[in-house]
Parts: sequence; C-alpha cells; structure tokens
Amino acid sequence: MKLRRLAALCLIPLAAVPACFAWGAKGHRIVNHLAIQTLPATVPAFLRSPAALDEITWLGPEPDRWRSPAEPELDAMQAPDHYIDLELADRIAPLPRERYQYIAKLYAYMQSHPGSEHTMQPTHIGFQPYITEEVWQRLKAAMRHYRRLRAEHQDVMPVEQAIIFYTGWLGHYVADGSQPLHTTIEYNGWTGPNPHHYTTSHKIHSQFETEFVNENISMADVRHDMKPLAPIGDEWTDYLDYLQHTHTYVDEVYQLWGEGGFEGHGTAASRAFTAQRLAAGADMLRNLIVAAWVQSAEPVPQWRPHPAN
Repeated sequence: MKLRRLAALCLIPLAAVPACFAWGAKGHRIVNHLAIQTLPATVPAFLRSPAALDEITWLGPEPDRWRSPAEPELDAMQAPDHYIDLELADRIAPLPRERYQYIAKLYAYMQSHPGSEHTMQPTHIGFQPYITEEVWQRLKAAMRHYRRLRAEHQDVMPVEQAIIFYTGWLGHYVADGSQPLHTTIEYNGWTGPNPHHYTTSHKIHSQFETEFVNENISMADVRHDMKPLAPIGDEWTDYLDYLQHTHTYVDEVYQLWGEGGFEGHGTAASRAFTAQRLAAGADMLRNLIVAAWVQSAEPVPQWRPHPAN
C-alpha cells in the first residue's frame, strides 16, 4: 500500500487510531510546550505568553486530528507528510529542496530502474522534510509581515494568531522527525534481512511512541535532557542532518523492545532514550522558531520567475 501508515501503524479499532500516530498526543504536546517555554527573550513576547504557550501546546497533535476515515481525502493527501523512509530516499541523494522536484527525481529513478515502481513511489517513501520546510517558510513569512506591521504601527493581532498557528503546526512535524520509526522502512516490525532477530510485531510503533510515553514520560524528564539554543545555518540541510541523526537510532528502538524496554514501566535505559528523543524534537523546534524570527528580518530577494520544468 502506498499510504501504508494509514492502516498498518496500529492494528486497533478505528476509533482509537488518532492516538497512535507519531509520539501520540502527549509526546507532541510535550515537544511544543517545551520549545515555547525555552524560547529566548529575543523572540517577540506574544509568542512566549501563557496564552500562546497553551495554544501551541494544544496544536502539537493537530495534524494527527486530520487523519480520520471521516475525512478520507484529507488523510490520503497528508498522511505521507509524517514520515520519510531514508533507506529509499537516500537512493536519490542529495534530495532537492522542493517537493515537486523530489517527486520528479523519484519518477526519473523509477524509469531508469525497472521493478522499482512500487518501492520508490513518493507516497510510499514520504514527504517529511518537505512539509517541515514548507510550514517553516510559512512561519518565516508571517514573522516578516509581523515586523512590517509593527514598524507601521498597525494592528498585529491577526498576524500574531497566524504565527501561533504556524508554530504549533510546525512543531508536529519536527516532533515526528525525532521519532526513529518515522525515518525508516522498518517502521512497525522488522521486514528485511534480520540477523539480529528484531521483533516483527506490529505493536512496536504504537507501544513505543504512545503507550510507553503516556505511562512513563513526564515534561520534567524531557526538559532535563534539552540542550542550549543552537543556531540554524541553512534550515534545509540542518533539518536533513537532524533526520539522518534520528535514523541512527532505529536499531536502538528494536534493541530496547527486545529487552522489554517498552513493556509497563520499561527500563531505565528505555525511559532515558525516549525522553532524549523527545528533547531532541523540542530543541530542534525551538531552534527553528528562532531561526525563522532572525531570518524574517533579512531583505527579500528580488523576485525571479520560477524556472520551467
């Protein structure tokens, strides 16, 4: 199936499906909450206010609320935004910066590699870095508009609300990017050659990111593992590096599962690992918000027609 996450992530009744996507609602709320709570004073005060904190925290799980059989077209459109199978995407590295260039490059690969037509479909591999970049640019554009309105002494409340929404929306995908099983073909039980005898159970994804987090991980646990603010250089390459780093932990998820790490209260190692992964998401989200604010002050490049395909 191209949109395999739609059905296979959680083999439970449909009524419970929204709770089982990346990190579950609790993990997404933690990431958004801590990113805002640790913003520096250089970011506008409205974005650090209690009201903004509450709204952005609530928005953490928002894209998972769009994944319902009640809205099948919406779900089909945005389900692949939550993941990217890096083992497959790396076949066309370096990834182009634009979503449609990525799609074109994948189809070119399929044309030159007969037999890859199913494996290399864009919706099969996923669009995770593309939705993140696109929402981040929406945030930066809104912040630039906010700066102009402030300078002109105009009403900024509407654009403040847009910035809060874009920030909460962005946080969902950045948190997805810190979950190792959202970066791999082995997203819900090992399917390839298995020399380490990793589990093939289809419970591993939801049990790790939702049930285990709900029962064992607190805001304070994650806050303890956060790092100081770090500057973002080029947001696209920095975010791809972040995804590649997340991907290095795929084996560790399976190893921890094999040790009973996600059963009940798990182990000290599994609790520490999970808190660290959520902290990585909160760190990256905070850093990207600050980068959007800083870069929103830069002059807008001269407009040029988009090159024809």
